[in-house]
Parts: sequence; structure tokens; C-alpha cells
Amino acid sequence: MANYLLAIDQGTTSTRAIVFDAALKPVASAQREFRQIYPGPGEVEHDPEEIWAATVATVRGAMAKANVDARAIAAIGITNQRETTVIWDRATGRPIHNAIVWQDRRTADACAALHRQGHEPLISARTGLLLDPYFSATKIAWLLDHVDGARAAAEQGRLAFGTIDSFLLWRLTGGKLHATDATNAARTLLLDIGIGRWADELCRLFGVPPSLLPEVRDCAGDFGTTAPELFGGPIRILGVAGDQQAATVGQGCFKPGMMKSTYGTGCFALLNTGETPVASKNRLLTTIAYQLNGKRTYALEGAIFIAGAAVQWLRDALKMITAAPDVNALAAAADPAEQVYLVPAFVGLGAPWWDANARGAVYGLTRNAGVAELARAALEAVGYQTRDLLDAMRADWPAAGDTVLRVDGGMAASDFTMQFLADILAAPVDRPAVMETTAVGAAYLAGLAAGVCPGLADFAARWRNERRFMPQMDAATRERKFAGWRDAVARTLSGR
Repeated sequence: MANYLLAIDQGTTSTRAIVFDAALKPVASAQREFRQIYPGPGEVEHDPEEIWAATVATVRGAMAKANVDARAIAAIGITNQRETTVIWDRATGRPIHNAIVWQDRRTADACAALHRQGHEPLISARTGLLLDPYFSATKIAWLLDHVDGARAAAEQGRLAFGTIDSFLLWRLTGGKLHATDATNAARTLLLDIGIGRWADELCRLFGVPPSLLPEVRDCAGDFGTTAPELFGGPIRILGVAGDQQAATVGQGCFKPGMMKSTYGTGCFALLNTGETPVASKNRLLTTIAYQLNGKRTYALEGAIFIAGAAVQWLRDALKMITAAPDVNALAAAADPAEQVYLVPAFVGLGAPWWDANARGAVYGLTRNAGVAELARAALEAVGYQTRDLLDAMRADWPAAGDTVLRVDGGMAASDFTMQFLADILAAPVDRPAVMETTAVGAAYLAGLAAGVCPGLADFAARWRNERRFMPQMDAATRERKFAGWRDAVARTLSGR
């Protein structure tokens, strides 16, 4: 009997596949990293063929470790890095260029030009988003205008665009399905989130031929079947969601006012606002949290571009640590009298600042400050940036005032970082018993459609807390430290 679920978690730096049992307990997993390609300053690319190879290898590896075959798997759920843009040839399935990653800043000037022309109010009203290189539309236009013959081929209907989920669906189904889900579609600057359909006026504005775009579907539903030769038999694909929305599902944040924050390469906080989209007055994003049975649930989102990536920078560029977890002991050894701030604007600043031209900076250095103080600053930057987001959310939607923050992602394992987060937010921080919430969310969506998993309320009732971090910092220290952070950010902004 098919009673296992398999999640493909395609992230920014690696691809993982996890086999879950029907109770959504992980049975086996496999993971493979892939290259980060930096063609120029502020430019980030991935090779889609490497992502595809990693996907196939990890699915096969997880199935082998779990000792299950295709017949035992009820469904596959896919979750993916959002906004990352791929265009491929419909006839061959081959990408016309490397994928342009969500972190990429090469279209900053194009966004600035559209802003000067007064287009942002229309874009925000339709999409809930802001004009920023982060999103897919200007990346699509860049590819069409910089790859020889691409625009003409697109106009002739010979090319297909997708975020990574769409590209994987195309490959997994042997080119039979060109589709995406509502959460990924909502990150392109091309979807009218009020009606859940592509907006022709935005396609014209960004120069994107509608023939490029995939069909938009619910997060739980039919996404085709894998080609039999890939995994020893066909497997249904029944769930798709962008990584942050999948984590929202995996954390059981189904009621308005519930909030989760994922700390991976970047940090992304989503606040469930229910059936009505809340327009932000504080430069947050209004987005689709999930769509089931044609019904959309919305969220306010704050996007921070650099979180765990700052620790990778300490490890890889500065050689301060040999492994990411080493940063915790180093930060704990910092002199409490020193107050060093790292503003990690390596690829610009996200919400609520949205400054694509800002770059990273360190403030507060003294002769006594050293590697321990810089390590602490890298971890504390996560807390400061999250408070920026939560303050904006509380201003936009007062019901967020008493929320408990549910956390996940690699950095959530750091007790030092989570305690500082609770301290600087003056709010409880809950770390779940199962940390793989993004993959759990993808598997649950697939299992929901397959009839293997329970409804939303029953699933949410199963959520368990591993630890709650309570604020311990006094109010005066909290506000003094946060004022220093705000001063550092003000000094870093590019002054566009």
C-alpha cells in the first residue's frame, strides 16, 4: 500500500529529498549541494542542469535509504527557492541560460526606471509586491533581452518560463506539464493576487509574452506524474509551494495572527492575515500564504536577504570559523562591553528598506573588537532585522501585537541566536520539535491531496514545541541596542 510521502526541498544552496511516513515522521533523506555562480558584483546564478541532477540523485538516494520503491510512495510534494528564474526551450527542455537567483541584483536599474515612471502603485495594487530585482519579472525581461534570439523565440511560443518548481515539474513529467502553484506565481510581479490570474497589463509593462507563463494551480492537487524511468515507476506529484509558504504550512500557521520565520540563507517572516489581503503601509509584501480548493489565504511577509549567509561569509570569506555551528561559541565569548553592528547588505537590503544599492557594513569597531565581536554581530543582525519586520507588521495589522513567533531553518538550531531574537523582540520564540518544517509542509500538501493526511485543523493540532525562548533582556538595554542598529542601517542606506 502506498503510505509514504516524499518531499523535494529545492533550496538556494542545496537540494534535499526526504521520505516521510503517513504520520509525517522523516524516514530517510539525501542532500546534495550545488554551485553558487557569481558572474559579477551583485549577480548570482545557478545551473539548472545541476539542480535537476541533484533532484534526481537525492530522490533516488532517499528512496534507497528508506528501502521503498515507487509503488510505496503515495505522492511527491515540491517546495523550492522562490523568484529564481529559468527559461527553457519547449522542444528540447534545455535552459537558454543559467537560472537567475532571487538574490541577484542585475535588474536594479530597470526597477529604478519603472519606479521613476510611476508604475509601482499599479504593480503593488495588483501583486502586493514592490518594485525590486528580487522578483521574477525583470529577470525574465533581462534573459529575453540578453540571450541571442530569446525574445523572438518567446514571441513565437517556443520558450517556457518558470520558477524552479515549474522547471522541475516539466522535467519530472517528461515535458508533459507546464504549471506552477499560486504561491510561486505570486512572487513574479505578474500575478493579480486578488483573482489568482496572470495580469495582462503587467505582462505588457515588463515585456513578458503571456505564452511563456505556466498554468497556476492550487498548492494541493494534480501536478502530473513522474516519468516511470526516473524512479522505477510513476509517482503522482500532488503538492507544490514556495519554500516560505511551505514552512508556514509545516508550522501549522493556519489561523489569522499566527506567524512563522524561517532562518536559512535569508530570513522570511510570514504573518497569516486570513482571506483578505492586507495592503502594507510599511513596505512589507502582501502575498498568498496558500491556496486550497481555489480559495486563497493571504499573508504579510517580510523578506531579509542575508541571515545564515552571513555565517557562511564568516566561514568562507573571512575564514573565521571552519564550520557554521562554530559561530555560536565564538559569539558567546564576545566582550559584552563592545557593541559591534554588522549590516549584512551584501546584496542590498530587503524589507522594510528595499534598497538594492546598499552594501554590507560594520559599525562600532574599537581596538578591543575582534572576531568574537564580529561573530556576535552576525548573529544579532538576524534579531535586529526580524524586529524591523515585526514592528512593520504590527503597524500594518495591530492583531499581530501579541503573536508568538514560530521559527525554523538552520539558524533556528542556534540557542544563542534564538535567545537574542526573543530578547530583542520582547516576544516568545517557539522552536518546533520537527525542524524540517519546509519539507513537512510540502509533504503534507501532497498527502492532503492524496487522502493520506488529515485536514488543516487536525494537522495543526499535532504541532509540538521543542523549546520556548522567553525574553530575558531588560527594556532599557533592548531599546539602546536597537537604536544603535537603526543608526547603523541609516548610515548604510544608499540614499537613492
